[in-house]
Amino acid sequence: MLLALSVSAMAGNPVTQIHTEGIEQGTVGLGFGWRWGDSPYVGIDDIGSEFSDNDYDLMPFYYYEGKYLFAHGSTAGVHLLDRNGFNLDAILDYRFDRLEPERSSFFSTVEAREQSLDGGVQLGWEQPWGELSLSWVTDTTDKHNGEEVDLTYRFTQTYDRWVLSPFVSYLHQDSDLVSYYYNVSAAESRDDLPEYSAGASQRWRAGINTSYAWSKRMRLFANFSYDWLGDEISDSPLVDESGLYSVMVGLAYGFGNTLDNSGSGRRDSARAGEWSWRINYGYTAEETFHKVHRGQLQRSDDVDTNLVGLTVGKLLVDGRRVDYWGKVSLNRRLERDEQEDFFELNAYVMAMGTGYSPWSNREMFRYGFGYGFSYADKVPAVEQIKQAKRGENTSHFLNYLEAQVDFPLRNLLGDGGWWRDCYAGLTLVHRSGKFGQVDILGNVSGGSDVVTGHLECAP
Repeated sequence: MLLALSVSAMAGNPVTQIHTEGIEQGTVGLGFGWRWGDSPYVGIDDIGSEFSDNDYDLMPFYYYEGKYLFAHGSTAGVHLLDRNGFNLDAILDYRFDRLEPERSSFFSTVEAREQSLDGGVQLGWEQPWGELSLSWVTDTTDKHNGEEVDLTYRFTQTYDRWVLSPFVSYLHQDSDLVSYYYNVSAAESRDDLPEYSAGASQRWRAGINTSYAWSKRMRLFANFSYDWLGDEISDSPLVDESGLYSVMVGLAYGFGNTLDNSGSGRRDSARAGEWSWRINYGYTAEETFHKVHRGQLQRSDDVDTNLVGLTVGKLLVDGRRVDYWGKVSLNRRLERDEQEDFFELNAYVMAMGTGYSPWSNREMFRYGFGYGFSYADKVPAVEQIKQAKRGENTSHFLNYLEAQVDFPLRNLLGDGGWWRDCYAGLTLVHRSGKFGQVDILGNVSGGSDVVTGHLECAP
């Protein structure tokens, strides 16, 4: 049920998202896909990056559909209105457009064009004859500083386990956006690359989203689209294409529903609505996540920085052997003299298992492993230093891993008192890219690790 797109979440190219029917509010899921496509630029035949040897892009997906908040792969936002078939959302959408001059000697005099994060609003209207959406977005990262309007019609059909959802879109991109990606300035021009100034442009897009329900929780998907570029773009001397195709295939897994407090469908109805809070504090570690996980807990040689955090969790699935939790942590990075302190937000799914005494069936410890995403208001100093040593790039937005082991305080202090449902232990916090393979994570290969002690309670 992962990455479902209602009419209220269709900004950006729908190929990087999944359209399914019947999604319930509160659903949390994870997935990944492979994205292929054309580049419009001269001599560059694919969407690969200079930071990898691939002709594709690996895309991790983080999904949540809440009453107010949502994240649908490359789009996220806030539901502002949902009434009588009309939807109004505030949205953030990742723009994958870019030019890396290093990929071709033709661009030796040309500056890089970077990807951006666009923000805006979207209005949707759903009727039996289909879905209409109208979105407006503008740059939030001071890259292109332009605007885009997208009008999309979609018609969705369900056939047993299949969902087929063809769409057609009309896009208007203003002169600032088009100029950033396709102009040739006087400083960039040469005899075989004349100066060029583009105006606003329009394009048409057609495609289809498909998904297949492999099981109750697992879905496979395949999406395709084709863009017909406007003359202002195709006439640019940077461009040798008049149309672009885009394809993505992948899989997705739904873990549960954060809003389901009814107890229906649970093995233990008494656990419906179960949630937890956790506080933790620790130091930046020297070693990588898997080495820290094996006990190499020494402090970083590069920095003397700390982290303090608050985590809230909600039980998604109470499994026979493993529980799944949806968690959100707000951390404060204490950077001391390296730079100003800043906040870091992590959202993830954690699989949590329990170890019991073999002779008494008494809970002895818990162990958890979490996966999701991390956004830091500033790039942590340790990441800046490590990546600079290696000549690698950094990113505010990275993949997130967490390992947790703890022990019930009632085994030490008794069953009475506030500590009855509390645990104390260690949490390992890890930010990283996917080995430099992921555009949306800045093609970062590397990251940072923090060792923390924690107290977690389930009221």
